[in-house]
Amino acid sequence: MRSLISGKEDLNEALNAGLATAVAAEILELLKYVDCTAPYENESGIGFVPDAVIRSLGVPLVTGDIPGVAVVIGKSDDAAAAADVVRDYQEKGLLTFLIGDVIEQVLGEGVSAGLEYRVVPLGHTITSVIHVVTVAIRAALIFGAVAPGDLAALLQYTRERVPAFVNTFGAPDSVTVAAGAGAIALGFPVVADVDLGDMQVPGALESVCDHSATVARSLELRHVHIKPKPVSLAVSFGSAFEGEIIRKKDTHVEFDSDHNRTCELVIMRDANEVEDHKLTLVGPAVPDPGEDVVRMPLAVIVEVSGSKMQSDFEPVIERKIHAWFNYIEGAMHTGQRNLLRIRISRASWEKGLRLEDYAEVLYSMIRSEFGSVVDKCQVTIYTDREAVEKVLEELAMPRYNARDKRLEALTDESVDTFYTCTMCQSFAPNHCCVVTPERLGLCGAVSWLDAKATFELVPTGPSRPIEKAELVDERTGIYETVNRKVAEATRGAVSTVSLYSLVEDPMTSCGCFECICGVEPMSGGVVVVNREYVGMTPTGMSFGELASLTGGGVQTPGFMGLGRHFLASRKFIKAEGGLIRIVWMPKELKADLTTRLNKTAKELYNIENYCDMICDETIATDAEGLYAFLQEKGHPVLTMDPIM
Repeated sequence: MRSLISGKEDLNEALNAGLATAVAAEILELLKYVDCTAPYENESGIGFVPDAVIRSLGVPLVTGDIPGVAVVIGKSDDAAAAADVVRDYQEKGLLTFLIGDVIEQVLGEGVSAGLEYRVVPLGHTITSVIHVVTVAIRAALIFGAVAPGDLAALLQYTRERVPAFVNTFGAPDSVTVAAGAGAIALGFPVVADVDLGDMQVPGALESVCDHSATVARSLELRHVHIKPKPVSLAVSFGSAFEGEIIRKKDTHVEFDSDHNRTCELVIMRDANEVEDHKLTLVGPAVPDPGEDVVRMPLAVIVEVSGSKMQSDFEPVIERKIHAWFNYIEGAMHTGQRNLLRIRISRASWEKGLRLEDYAEVLYSMIRSEFGSVVDKCQVTIYTDREAVEKVLEELAMPRYNARDKRLEALTDESVDTFYTCTMCQSFAPNHCCVVTPERLGLCGAVSWLDAKATFELVPTGPSRPIEKAELVDERTGIYETVNRKVAEATRGAVSTVSLYSLVEDPMTSCGCFECICGVEPMSGGVVVVNREYVGMTPTGMSFGELASLTGGGVQTPGFMGLGRHFLASRKFIKAEGGLIRIVWMPKELKADLTTRLNKTAKELYNIENYCDMICDETIATDAEGLYAFLQEKGHPVLTMDPIM
């Protein structure tokens, strides 16, 4: 800490003193964990934020669903005003961390807290602010490939790529002032609700005593831009509610495919077939709350028209329904197409939320986000059982099946264009996905059709076409045209990338990947682990430790991030022998992919029930136990050539 302080009395010295304070805070917080694995267990704060949480926030931070990070410290003279500030950030979709007595003030005013609500209490002592700082620093290490210890690069990354700022409530003591100086050194402006007089530094440390102006000034200082809300409801609406879980005991009505038929479908129509802003409910309305959960069938049909609309855009718009419904406070949406679970809470129903509002949300969001291709939109919601059955059998299922058939027919050989996806460069500047028909983006959310539609919708956006030409190596999937586009997209950081190899010039990984695969040396196979799995793998590393090798936009031969459905692709590590190299994966992941993996293994290698040969954590998590299992099952990897 002393090495950061020279004794001079100037602004730079104050900022260095702030960094020294951050070091001191980290040491003090670390000491809490020496003799106690959960020092915050009996507090309302959570303390340290694990790597897995930071990685889970990567995609929404990149896409702008989380437009910024607010750090709120202290104790306000007006608890209601403090709660209003936090609630405003929440509705705007920001991630808000709370430190100090403001935690009780905000919770006491009824603000919903927790990571799923993007309001996260950290702790009551000022030193717990370091848990925000480490989020920013680890974002630089995970997504930015910044070398540990490179202070200049770390500070540049936090200033330019972490859209955070600080609000302090109440008169700050000397430690809070020092912590604020550390925040400013990281590039995070501080807004205080007391008059700081001559201490103010325009653009870095400012007084805003009117709480109604706190949010606007904070966003302005950090250049955080918020999209205007396109819809007004009886409840709050914003991306902060996207992770909200509605428990059964809190549910008023549920539409789920386990008990009733359900579907959601977007259809392109001719202009004369669509009446703009026509919202229709066909069937009974949801009854008022009783003792039991109301269960009903549901079919949602969205019909759109536009001179630039294409049928390829239908599933792109359709997938967004999941996010938009989850933006509604007190609503939960999982699944897609005809496999859905939708819940609306009793609390939101009592506030006035209705199915008609759901239709209004869909109309408003489609016209707002897809206005470049959608000129008119109408929404019909069916709750009548016979009508839902008819919609499914005559309209939805035939269209779903036709889409699936088209996707199955698409191969890398059948197209002449691949696509880049640079969406994650906001956090990993040197990363570029190459999306092909048989290789989706490593986040699992961008298929070839999605990338194609994205380019057509936004030609200057993150997906750009790559002419499939100048083949260099068919085995590994290296094309000179791909290399040039990747080099251009990464500003020369990556010059060669293979599409089908894990060992030779594999594609870079940003940190938003659904899964990681890595070589397991004893068997010569590959281990796959998904983000949700928190245990150990036979490589001797957990997901987080494996991620430290693969994230940040670097190429790491033998390790690679990927979307989970790529595992069943005919092109998955084709250069190393394909998916029969898979020797271990968590049980949950294996269960999810069994049908797909078995189908591909049968088609390519004539192996029946291949997944029975794949080990999981219930059998072994060490290399020796894994190898014994593979021998017992006669896994084909044991007869293959060495992977390296």
